[in-house]
Amino acid sequence: MNEFFKKLPFIDHVLKGIGQIMLQENRWTGLLFLIGIFMGSWQCGVAVLLSTAAGTFTAMKLNYAKSEINAGLYGFSAALVGVALSFLFETTLLIWILIVLGGALAAVIQHFFIQKKIPVFTFPFIIITWILVFALHHFTHIPPSVMLSSEVVPTEYDDFLACTNGFGEVIFQGGVLSGMIFFLAVFISSPIAALYGLAASILGAGLSQLNGEPIKEIHMGLFGFNAVLSAIAFSGVKKTDGLWVLIAVLITIAIDDLLIDNHCLDMVGGVFTFPFVAGTWITLLIRKVFLKTKA
Repeated sequence: MNEFFKKLPFIDHVLKGIGQIMLQENRWTGLLFLIGIFMGSWQCGVAVLLSTAAGTFTAMKLNYAKSEINAGLYGFSAALVGVALSFLFETTLLIWILIVLGGALAAVIQHFFIQKKIPVFTFPFIIITWILVFALHHFTHIPPSVMLSSEVVPTEYDDFLACTNGFGEVIFQGGVLSGMIFFLAVFISSPIAALYGLAASILGAGLSQLNGEPIKEIHMGLFGFNAVLSAIAFSGVKKTDGLWVLIAVLITIAIDDLLIDNHCLDMVGGVFTFPFVAGTWITLLIRKVFLKTKA
């Protein structure tokens, strides 16, 4: 298979870009993510492929560093722009055009921050999607997608499944099977990251329940997916890694619950992965101060 990807490196870059949604530079992780997305919605699957390809192609044409393109760094924010727009809106011609343009723009913004050596994670996706959602709601009459209004059927296993549903909601997938596939996809790349993510999803669900958040949304993983990303970002084999994971996850959950409870970002589509980005930035700052003090 390595020979196949050597002959078709663009496919490799795209799959790694999809894998980087959960910080995994692994083509097989990306492929499993793609399968899980297509299982939830073919529109989301096609959108992810288009936007990731657009971001990767843009990076190649603008002669960004090959090592960064190979690692999929210009694919993940682009991928999330695509899946978000196809999840939130009916996929009209305008939405498909915005999916491609948004993916390309995400790569340009990502490159700007990479050049400045600022770890922005999924921030390019967040800012682009907020602007597009606001504009589409105010200046067009494109209806919401069927997925957005579809009812989730409760089951007796909801408490158990909430932990993997947190993985699914990172990429806007509420299906039980998609969540399990996403967990497995991270596990084959980094078992420790997957297990930390699982623990974070459980913690996010538990603390949000104590905070009185709607139980249906907790079971869907809506209060766990940002915690999953924060846990993966700080995961590692050292004992201190566990401490930083805990700090990042607690900060992320607090930001997530605060923003959702106060409807702070409803007019731009919701919090998306902003609690993860903000929680990670704060934790990185705390760690930097702590290490300086220790030195």
